[in-house]
Order: sequence, then C-alpha cells, then structure tokens
Amino acid sequence: MKKIFIDGSSGTTGLRIHQRLSERKDIEILSIPYEQRHDPEVRGRLMNQADVVFLCLPDAAAEEAARLVVSDRTTVIDTSTAHRTDPDWVYGLPELTGTDKIRNARRIANPGCHATGFITLIRPLTDAGVLSPDTMLNCFSLTGYTGGGKKMIAQYEEEERDPLLDAPRMYGLTQHHKHLKEMKVICGLNTEPAFCPVVADYPQGMQTVVTLSAREISASPDEIRDIYRRTYTGPVIRYSEACERNGFTSASEMAGSDALLISVFGNEERIVLSSLFDNLGKGACGAAIQNMNLVIGADETEGLITGEDK
Repeated sequence: MKKIFIDGSSGTTGLRIHQRLSERKDIEILSIPYEQRHDPEVRGRLMNQADVVFLCLPDAAAEEAARLVVSDRTTVIDTSTAHRTDPDWVYGLPELTGTDKIRNARRIANPGCHATGFITLIRPLTDAGVLSPDTMLNCFSLTGYTGGGKKMIAQYEEEERDPLLDAPRMYGLTQHHKHLKEMKVICGLNTEPAFCPVVADYPQGMQTVVTLSAREISASPDEIRDIYRRTYTGPVIRYSEACERNGFTSASEMAGSDALLISVFGNEERIVLSSLFDNLGKGACGAAIQNMNLVIGADETEGLITGEDK
C-alpha cells in the first residue's frame, strides 16, 4: 500500500484529490492533526514518510513546502504554478512529456487547466514542424466557475448573487495570466499567445480554442488531424469530432470526466483547434492522480473516469 500526503487538502483541488483517493484500496492517506497543519516539523516528517506528496497550495507556500521534502523515496506533485517551467521539475503531461519520464520523476509540476487545453493543441504542431515557434497565436478558453476555487464557487452559488454572474465574464484582461509562461515554454514558442480566458455560469467543463489561418501553418486540416491522431492514442487524450452536435459544441461536454478530446473544425482557409475537458479532471485533480498512478506503478487510469470513445 502506497502512502500519500496532501498538503493543502482544504482547497478545491486538494479536497477533490483527497475524496477520490480515499476510495482506493491501494492508497493510505497520511493525515495531520488540524492544529498542527501549519507546523513545518510535523508536515515535513509526514511528507518524508510518504511515497507521493501532493502540494495544493499557493505558489510561495508550495515552494516552501517542496523544500521540506528531502527523502529520495518521496515524489512531489505540485498543483500550483510555482514549478511548471522550472528545469529541475518534470512537466506533468504524460502524453507529451512521456510516461517513463513521469514514472522516474521525483519532482512533478502538474499543468495548469487553461494551459493543458492550449499545450495539447499546439505542442504536437510545433514538434511536427508545421507551426513556426514565431507565430503569434490567439487563444480563448471557457471554463466553469469551479476553476476559480472556493471563493468563486461561493460567489456563483450564493442565493442573492451579483446578476453580472449570469453572463460569461472575460478576465486576464492585462494579458499577464499566470498560465502564459508555461504555454510559451512547454510549446517551444518564442512569444506568449494573446489569451482570453472566460468564466461562465456552469460548474465544470472547459473548452480551449486556437484559431489559425492557412497562412500560419504548413499543414492542411486533414494533416493536422493525422498529427493529433498519431500523438494522442488514449487512454486519456484522444481525437474526436463527435462533440459537434448540430453545429454546436458545449464546454461542459467532458464534465465529470478525466479524459480530453481534441478536435479540428473550420475549413481549408480558417482552422479551429479545440480541446474539451473538465477543469477539475484533466485540468487539475484527474491529471494529478494520473501522474501519481504512473509514479506508484499503478495502472495509468486507475481511479480515473475516461469513458468510451465519443
């Protein structure tokens, strides 16, 4: 039985990871007395007894917590932004980083939710050499309000809420969103994309879209589809266009799932790249558990909901 410690288990991500792992027979969750949860000595002792430590903390706190882990047997999976472009940490996207690299890592940075949608679309194209790293990309990404954590969840679910929450709201208006750095670095781009994240009045689900003109990419839509099909063979990420229904796609298509669907729409002149997933699934908790499974030698999809091919 593998020992797991979750540092920051009261936040949205930490709480979901705890709930999901508590149902597993192959996992023992190490607990800390509530009154000692801020004691670095007690936390450090438990961390170094664990096979895997999840850090579900703000960036500065995650950096501090990571320094408490000195045992060679302990793998740290950080769900914050703190280490996603740190060369000493492995980026936790097995489908692109490689499952063997994840299995052997001792420091894993779990990807950001919006970043996951963007990177899964763009990295295969830069790797294939059909999209120049110099391309100035445009991306918008629609998310359910659970992606904003406890405070935003409370705002959306309170009985007498602000009526402006009834409509989608764009944020990151200064173009300094915290995911931009990893979007650039992990995709091998020379510039950050123009990025418009949008939060809307539904709990879970995410759709990230990048639009391209034929002048910006040296591949046809069918050639792009072939690149994605070769890159993503499952079990978590797969290519599918079945999410299109009567000319519409829904950002809640993959709510409750840990899978991610890649699609290509548009025509020969204007190409629409789409990724659909759950902001709390492959965008957060599901990705963290997938990485943990690889580290502890479990089946990659143990405890995940990936569903049938759509």
